[in-house]
Amino acid sequence: MKRRSALVGSLAAMATATVAKAATPVDLQLVLAVDVSRSIDEVEAELQRRGYVEALTSDRVIDAILSGEHRRIALCYTEWAGTHYQIVVLDWSVIDSAAGARRFADKLAEAPRESQSWTAVGAALAHAGQRFENSGFTSKRRVIDISGDGRTNDGPPAEIVRDRLVSQGIVINGLPVMMNRTNFGRPPDLTLDRYYEDNVIGGPGAFMIVADNFDRFGHAVRTKLVREISQNGITRPEPA
Repeated sequence: MKRRSALVGSLAAMATATVAKAATPVDLQLVLAVDVSRSIDEVEAELQRRGYVEALTSDRVIDAILSGEHRRIALCYTEWAGTHYQIVVLDWSVIDSAAGARRFADKLAEAPRESQSWTAVGAALAHAGQRFENSGFTSKRRVIDISGDGRTNDGPPAEIVRDRLVSQGIVINGLPVMMNRTNFGRPPDLTLDRYYEDNVIGGPGAFMIVADNFDRFGHAVRTKLVREISQNGITRPEPA
């Protein structure tokens, strides 16, 4: 009987520890969902990855992270193309200091990068939404930050997935990249920002920031991260 009681007590302690770990509070759970479809060439892909690396370690983003109640956020970085390609590049990590942000950014800079066919915005949103299940964190805000240079041409319509996620309390912000050039022989999409506004972003306070091109991508990412991280905090104005 004593052995059984000890076993029950041990299992209870393990369950309590698991619950405690799962309930780690952060100010924000943020999934970065990044387009790696073949409409993005090697140079642009490098500029895009570098944009996230540099933004995550900028003083303004660190200030935003430390401005919250818990002074930490949880971050997950995913990449997507068609419905066949939705991957987690870096799983959930706590960012609570400049050193923590640098460790995450260094891993991101070193992570392999692939280019795949098709553009499945809806599937990318669905995959990002699933990351919140059993994330190991609790937060008042759960946000998907999705960036891309095209509209859905594969998989479920983005707006259907968007509406489902918003009904679950998830906010979706967008970063459309407006490229003034042909795309596989097709004319440039001059209304991609309108597509993101009507079909992709959603939820209380949802917004998008347009990157005019990949050369300006890093600045757009930094501006966007500061805004979504510091919704409940105070940061310095963004320089021009």
